[in-house]
Parts: sequence; C-alpha cells; structure tokens
Amino acid sequence: MLLAAAAVMVLSGCKGGDLVSYDLPAKSARYTFETNTDGVKTVWHYTSATATKDDAPTQSPCIGELVGSNQAACRPEPLIFLRYDLGLALDNTAKAGEDHQVTVVGYYQQRLTDLPEVTSLKAETTLDGGSTWHPATTRATGENTFTTTIKDPRRDQAAKGVGLRISATDSQGDTVTQTIPTAYTLR
Repeated sequence: MLLAAAAVMVLSGCKGGDLVSYDLPAKSARYTFETNTDGVKTVWHYTSATATKDDAPTQSPCIGELVGSNQAACRPEPLIFLRYDLGLALDNTAKAGEDHQVTVVGYYQQRLTDLPEVTSLKAETTLDGGSTWHPATTRATGENTFTTTIKDPRRDQAAKGVGLRISATDSQGDTVTQTIPTAYTLR
C-alpha cells in the first residue's frame, strides 16, 4: 500500500480530510504520479518497492492503521519534492536586466528510511507563459542542493513574468519535473 498522504498534504495544503492512500501491486514497478495545484504541474516517475512491516515506523503509522482496519504493510514512495529560494525582493519580484540566483533543494518524505541522493537538476525559464523554454545554468552547491543563475530580461520582454521548469533525478533513477508558469515578475 502506498501512503500518498504526505504528498497530498504538501500539494493541497491539507484541508482536513485530504489524506489519501491507495494500493499498488505488491511487487516493485515503475509508476507516474501527477498533480496540478494552482497551475503548478508536478510529474514524478519512480519505482516502488515491495512494502514490509518494517517500512512504517511506529511514530508514523500507515493511514490504514489510523482511520481503517487495513493492516497491510505500507511504505512511503521515493517522491522527490522541491523547495525553492527564488532570491526575490519582499514584493516577490526580481530586478529586470540582471542575473540572479535561485536555489533549489530536493528532499523526501520524513518517513522514507533509505534516502536517495538527488544527482542532477536541470532548470529552464520561460518568458511567454510556457510557449518556449530556455535552459539556465545550474550547478550543485551542496547535498541535494543546486543553484541556477537566471538571466532576467528587460521588463518589457517578460510581460507575463518569468516561469520555471525544474527537472531533478536521483541516485535510484527516480525523477520529478515541476512547472511553475509564473514564478515571479520583474521590476
């Protein structure tokens, strides 16, 4: 059984009864999980593993143990989540015509016991709402941490703001691609 509650809580803001879990076949397989929250699209490709009773720590039990009678083994899946420091001013803008840095950190659910390493990250920007994408220079700057340099254009060249598409891969071959149509505007 897959415990998707953490992903749903993070992505939906957890409005009370938003805890969701679902069954996956017992044997390991490759899956795609997609969400679209407030226009931000996230797509994960990951390989599940066979759940064992040891995968659910007692301090963080499976959802079936909490709200139902399902006692089947469950485990969190190795979904890569992304946290951003966009390097913006207090009004969530960046200065037009200058370079600025964005830091992206890949992380996993706390319940996951065997943490992979995020091995690569690719960043792209769009100035036209996603019709065209342009690569941004990215480098590893720490454990699961990457910094990308965005060359912000003149304000009139990005009337819709600057959008980001971030793709990350980990040491187990799992991936995430997150598309933020308008990450920030220019001043």
